Amino acid sequence: MDPGDAAGDPAAGARRCTGQDPLLLLQTLQTLWSTRERQQLREEAWRGFAALDDPLAGLLDMLESSQGRRGEGPSLEAWVSHQLQCWLQAQPRPDPAQHSPRLEQLQARAVKVLTESPPSLAAPLASIFQLQDADRSCLLEHVHRLYHEGRFREAVMLGTTLKLQPELDVEKMSVPLLLQDKVALVERYVAGFPDLQRRLLALMDSWCQPGFDIKDVARQYPQVASLSLEKLSPKVLSRQVLRLQEQFGMVPALCPHAATQQRLAALRHLCHKRFVEKSLSQENWADHVQGLVGHSPWLQEQLSQLLTSLGDPGTAARCALNLLLPEDQLPATVAAELSRLQLQGRAADADSRPNVKDMKDQHYQLPIPRENVYLLASREDLARHEGALLQPQQVVGVDLEWTPVFVAGGRPRPSLLQVAMEGRVFLFDILALTQPPAGQGAQAFSQLVAQLLSDPSITKLGYGMAGDLQKLGTSCPALAHVEKQVLGGMDLLLVHRQMRVAGMPTPGVDRASGLRGLSLLVQQVLGTTLDKTQQLSNWDRRPLCEEQLIYAAADAYCLLEVHQALCREPARFHLSGDLAGSQRPRHRERPGTQEPPGLREASASPRQVPVAVAEATIPRVPARTFRVVCDNMLQGLARSLRCLGVDAHVLGSSEDHRRAAEVARLEGRIILTSGQPYHTLRAQVGAGRCLLVDGSLKAQQQAKSVLRHFNVRVTHEDIFSRCQACNSDQYLKVSRDMMKQLMWLSSHQEGPWTSGPAPEEAPGGSTHDRPCRWLQAADLCAEMPDMLANGTRLQLARVPAGVLRTPGLRHFYCCTRCGKVFWDGSHLGRVATHFRDVLESAPGPCEPSPAPSPAGSSF
Repeated sequence: MDPGDAAGDPAAGARRCTGQDPLLLLQTLQTLWSTRERQQLREEAWRGFAALDDPLAGLLDMLESSQGRRGEGPSLEAWVSHQLQCWLQAQPRPDPAQHSPRLEQLQARAVKVLTESPPSLAAPLASIFQLQDADRSCLLEHVHRLYHEGRFREAVMLGTTLKLQPELDVEKMSVPLLLQDKVALVERYVAGFPDLQRRLLALMDSWCQPGFDIKDVARQYPQVASLSLEKLSPKVLSRQVLRLQEQFGMVPALCPHAATQQRLAALRHLCHKRFVEKSLSQENWADHVQGLVGHSPWLQEQLSQLLTSLGDPGTAARCALNLLLPEDQLPATVAAELSRLQLQGRAADADSRPNVKDMKDQHYQLPIPRENVYLLASREDLARHEGALLQPQQVVGVDLEWTPVFVAGGRPRPSLLQVAMEGRVFLFDILALTQPPAGQGAQAFSQLVAQLLSDPSITKLGYGMAGDLQKLGTSCPALAHVEKQVLGGMDLLLVHRQMRVAGMPTPGVDRASGLRGLSLLVQQVLGTTLDKTQQLSNWDRRPLCEEQLIYAAADAYCLLEVHQALCREPARFHLSGDLAGSQRPRHRERPGTQEPPGLREASASPRQVPVAVAEATIPRVPARTFRVVCDNMLQGLARSLRCLGVDAHVLGSSEDHRRAAEVARLEGRIILTSGQPYHTLRAQVGAGRCLLVDGSLKAQQQAKSVLRHFNVRVTHEDIFSRCQACNSDQYLKVSRDMMKQLMWLSSHQEGPWTSGPAPEEAPGGSTHDRPCRWLQAADLCAEMPDMLANGTRLQLARVPAGVLRTPGLRHFYCCTRCGKVFWDGSHLGRVATHFRDVLESAPGPCEPSPAPSPAGSSF
């Protein structure tokens, strides 16, 4: 019925006698809706609502009259419903009494409208007509209909809006959304229903059990089975389960399979630390692993496989013997080695501490005597050294140590607080000082630490200090939020990021070492690395061993030496004289101002920071002799390097990192990678032959970083000496007249091409004239004028016809491998501008730049 046709409706006439006709109001609002005058529209709507005898019935009249004309996008009907909801909330009039005949009639009409309306109307109608108290059978029937039509999201949203969850099957409603990675929507669906939350967790945890294949579930829902299921792998799903378990406040025993998957992830991490990075001692490794594996046969089997894949059979056998792993779960080679060790009656770990003294000499050494390291474990110890700790105008290094937590729901609890000053280090035994929590020792400790951190005359150095100090509140409630009370603090993490932005060259740094964080900063500034073998040790064990005490003292004292070096030579590290200013973030001065180069990348993880090496440390390498292999995530980098003449091989999308190592060994290439396999690849090809590239940088910035790191010499003659698309360095030169003939023949196919003599080059040569031979008849197939004799088809169709009329353009270049066509243009100048800071020198006025410029060509 048309809103303007109310004259033929007796009911509408009656409404018009006593109040405004809802359909006429809708017609007025439709006119304003098309003009997008939202303020005027709202005022007119609220005036119309006030003029209606029964606004609730009037809304239903309007919605019923427009059914069949509503689309899926924002609609006037949804807007009017929302506005009436707001208007009713602002009115003093009471709502209709619950269960009254009038309300039940309105609810019945509203339910019918709802079942024939888009989802946007559900919330306002449910609020206006109190549909939570309406006849639920109709509503449930509608939800089930949406579900069977494959509209799973709409079904769950409507069930949530109408509070129908207790009467719906939570597993049935949740599974399709979980398969579509709509976990947040499922969270809202079960919010406020503990029983549903438990059932949801039990469902998701069952997907984490060993041997479960999520594809079996996905096949039952063909509407969503085509979506990627990587986010439902046991590793990823277990994180979601444990997060929800903590969020819902459920007991960990409800999620046993997710906890097992988490322990497996921790085992992989520890094995990587022990056998790949070699940054974890055998004793600490075995301590953590034993606690993780326990008596779980499945985890014992997984650990056996990890040991076999990461170490030789002898190492795996020694670890299996120390951890009492069942022999029947070990591979045959490992089991045989284990039997030999058992017969010998020894379990010596030959590689656990090889050449300990030589290894220590490679790391940062604590430059103060051992007797100047003080362990403070009592109130008397604090009182004895309070004066030294609170001495004004001094500089101190602050650090914390805690035992790593590998189980669900665990929170790292700080065990040791280190404060280093010139010539001394104080180690606060937090576990001893905070017991009992309300004792005098705990009060003295919290007062001393708060006074130290809030004294602006004492400079406090840290690396990510705020995050460390946040953990203090878990052991000492009096120090909760102490990180917000720090005055005179300097976070060297922020200074380190500014050094990275500058891309400073640092002598003697091996970027292939895979260092990160503070250890990377110490190497950049002091030329040595931190020994991290005790980092993951058990810091809650008492007494602490001597190695732990020395490690903790060195971790804090190195901050002082780094700070001194940076203050002494700030320019060497591309920092301003005001070192404190280096840790302040840079802000754009006005809208539209571009950020300084690299500023955005500075927030990325230091793990991937490639630090440039000074040119004097390694010999210069010509660009055309530099050969690399890039993983398939670095295709942009490979193109940029090819643009500068570097031989860059790129792995195919189906090739994994093992192929990179194979190509590197066979062809003598350097591996460039931005992914997790970096440490594995570095171990396979040796130090200096594998580089971890920062994936957050743009391709051109990555290319500059690689060139600086390996001291590659790039000249103007190298630009475009290789094809960016296929890496070939073989071109054929084609005159403009010959290119016209080839393009005409390839489009008309009227017969074989008859050759003529090679065209003579014009006097003076071309601006970009590569020393390559001219295209000859023997280079082309007689039957197909656009195909080379080697089977490569020239990409003539991608050359715009207008290029042939370019004044001064005398010849083209064709890549003999992929058939791309290049010609002189402005691209060479742009590339030279982009890479001017790595080019050796600009060409002189008489020097030709013989590379083809692909300006205008398609890639």
